[in-house]
Amino acid sequence: MVIFQELFLQLTLNWQEIVFKWGGVFLRLILILVLAKFVLRFGYSIVDRVFVDKHKSISFGNRVETFSGLLKSILRYLIFFVAVLMILREFIDITPILAGAGIVGLAIGFGAQNLVRDIITGFFLVIEDQISVGDFVTIESYSGIVEQVGLRVTKIRDFGGQVHIFPNSKIEIVTNHSRGPQRALVDVSVAYEEDIDHVLKVLEEICAEFSKEHPEVKEGPLVLGVADLGDSEVVVRIIAQVEPMRQWQIERELRRTIKRQFDKLGIEIPYPRRVLFTGKDKSKKDTYLDEGEK
Repeated sequence: MVIFQELFLQLTLNWQEIVFKWGGVFLRLILILVLAKFVLRFGYSIVDRVFVDKHKSISFGNRVETFSGLLKSILRYLIFFVAVLMILREFIDITPILAGAGIVGLAIGFGAQNLVRDIITGFFLVIEDQISVGDFVTIESYSGIVEQVGLRVTKIRDFGGQVHIFPNSKIEIVTNHSRGPQRALVDVSVAYEEDIDHVLKVLEEICAEFSKEHPEVKEGPLVLGVADLGDSEVVVRIIAQVEPMRQWQIERELRRTIKRQFDKLGIEIPYPRRVLFTGKDKSKKDTYLDEGEK
């Protein structure tokens, strides 16, 4: 009986020791995770305060946001690495691991060459100012707005809302549409029956007035002249140099302005039609019919 009591007492003491030991480990793990999250959020706020809040001018623009995003990425990886080491320390002795870091690093270097290339390429993308957050770019066959230039990957969002993620080492050719004035191009079609010289004069007057009302137009709009002679229309081409990312808006607004002015002056914008010949004498034209009246 005494033996069972001593055994029960020993088991009780062992159980209490286990609870205290692993309970302490569990609390320390929770503390490490909470501390890592706090340090990460604090680091993010410091980066935002140093970069974003103090450099919200157009001269710095998207480069500040790009650098801040890159620093946040580095900070995130660093805190994650330190937190993992602290968690491992609760279970095993990490001194041999740190002592053998050189050998382990060499082994990882051979096995993670793509990762190293991603990081190096990412730094050059930012340092050489090839792309910045907010730029409209084309990478391979994908076009969109740069959302993030990270330590390892670059993310762009296309106009459909999809996010495309590229490993930095896979980015070979980048077309940046946000550097310098962009071209706005509008082709205006008029009927063959219209006086082309009158049409060109009206378009030049429209363009002159349009440039005064839209300061985002840096040069033009300029009427180049007749660009094409189609089946049922004469095509007149207009170009302008505008601020980046405003070319589509200017093209839409210029088309609307031209349409309203043409309606006022009675200048005909062509529509599909055919000339029909009836009877034996095919040299006489019968009438013009549009495609819907055939």
